[in-house]
Amino acid sequence: MRLPGDDPGRPAYSADSPDPLERLTHEHEARALAAEAKNERLVWWYLAYFLFGIHIVAFIMIYAVKHAK
Repeated sequence: MRLPGDDPGRPAYSADSPDPLERLTHEHEARALAAEAKNERLVWWYLAYFLFGIHIVAFIMIYAVKHAK
């Protein structure tokens, strides 16, 4: 037996349902899924910028050590 919330990638209820509560639940779940996807993309971008910055700092430190008198 499948329940409305079994598939985590899709909203549990239909937007075409005659029940207003199910329509509101569908809208809420759709917004929550979209926000979660956006936040996940932002986390990956922040991680990429952080790792890029760490490498720049490391290269500057290596340059400073090799060219020190």
